[in-house]
Amino acid sequence: MEDLTSSNPNPSATIAVALVDDHRVSRNSLEGYLSSFPDISIVGIAGSGEEALAQLVAWQPHVILMDMLMPGGMDGVSTTEKVKQQIPGVKVIAMTSAADETRMLGAIRAGASGYVRKDAEPSVVLGAIRAVAGGQAYVDPIARATAAKNGAKFDDLSPRETEVLLQMAFGRSNKEIAEALRITEETVKSHVGNLLSKLRLENRTQAVVYALKRGLVRLDELG
Repeated sequence: MEDLTSSNPNPSATIAVALVDDHRVSRNSLEGYLSSFPDISIVGIAGSGEEALAQLVAWQPHVILMDMLMPGGMDGVSTTEKVKQQIPGVKVIAMTSAADETRMLGAIRAGASGYVRKDAEPSVVLGAIRAVAGGQAYVDPIARATAAKNGAKFDDLSPRETEVLLQMAFGRSNKEIAEALRITEETVKSHVGNLLSKLRLENRTQAVVYALKRGLVRLDELG
């Protein structure tokens, strides 16, 4: 996967980021690090899901870093679901201390666009923010390794649908896929819809995780 820490996908724009984490040290550390980059603006900080939801409209974040394991009240998955109901366009990056496949898929099903371990390098978190702000899915390298352990075949997909899924796993847009495969964007959209339906997936982010989980792509190809 390309290095996303070096530049903002949209250099002229500032990415409004909110932090939701019950650990004060984690919040302060992230705030200090991310605030040092001119394309990142911290617009809100909350210690619980309830607090985040109460401030969401006022903050108007582009990206939320969401702790998945907040004790008591609402957990990160429930908060993510409600965030997406309130502001569908906001991007959520799930953060957890465990690179657990079940938890990862649960977060993505709730609407998260990214998944990052809390002990990941700060540059990984920055890369995740820039990736999801640019419309890509992001799963950090160690979490990807956990998801990719069990290989399987894609017997339900046509060869062309498998090619499109592979292109999606590399974070490529419909336009880029169309150029790579020498087909029209409308044809790409049709293939994407068909493969999501066949695999019973809801969006491109889930398709990326599915491809990794089933071994369609390898970590060395993405890294």
